[in-house]
Amino acid sequence: MITSIVPKTWKDLQDEVGNILKECGFSVEVEKKVNTARGEAELDVYAEEIVKGRKYSIICECKHWHTNIPQSIIHSFRSVINDTGANVGYIIALNGFQSGSFKAANYTNIELLTWEQFQNLFCESWLEHYLGPLITKELDPILGFTEPLVQRWMCEIPDHEIQIVKLLREKYFAFSVLIMAFASYSSFQRAKGFPRLPLSESWPNLIEAGEYIPKEILKATGYRQFYHEAIKFGNHGIREFKEVRSRNNV
Repeated sequence: MITSIVPKTWKDLQDEVGNILKECGFSVEVEKKVNTARGEAELDVYAEEIVKGRKYSIICECKHWHTNIPQSIIHSFRSVINDTGANVGYIIALNGFQSGSFKAANYTNIELLTWEQFQNLFCESWLEHYLGPLITKELDPILGFTEPLVQRWMCEIPDHEIQIVKLLREKYFAFSVLIMAFASYSSFQRAKGFPRLPLSESWPNLIEAGEYIPKEILKATGYRQFYHEAIKFGNHGIREFKEVRSRNNV
């Protein structure tokens, strides 16, 4: 899933839904007011994107309820979807729906989703449009420092520093292999998609090969949490390499 954090309030749920869609490339408005045949309505989240010159619009209704959502909510939301002409409507509930709600949504352009299901629906797009480019931008230096062909400056430092660089390359090599799997320029190699979390289960060999990789990275169940830990560890490594280069003026 994109994040393992459960929104604490309705506002948190609404904002996080909007953030995810925005990070997927949609133009997003939260609490958008629109005119309908039945008067003014406020949409929790309105999002649209242009696909090959055609507008595709989404409306999300966020329900941070501690009970299952009844079918009356679906009937009301269906009217809003019809009046606004949205392509699809999502009702996102923290706890689920009553059985009658699913019947009310049948044969409509409304989908009933839990918070986790909503994330899963947009996860691949979020990884491709947001996480991949972000990791590439932030951690590209560590990939350069650990690639098989050593950088020229690494051959211009004293022997004792060469040994330090060698140890650093060993320390961060497995991490770099992992990061490469997320990098934007590896998309042609990613036929099976992005690595699944937690990495301790989907990439079991990484634990043995990457003894230095923090457990927070290996055991993260949300990609946001994985990203924050990976950036922290990767930036530390980048600083270690740059310190060697700086003190040798190369």
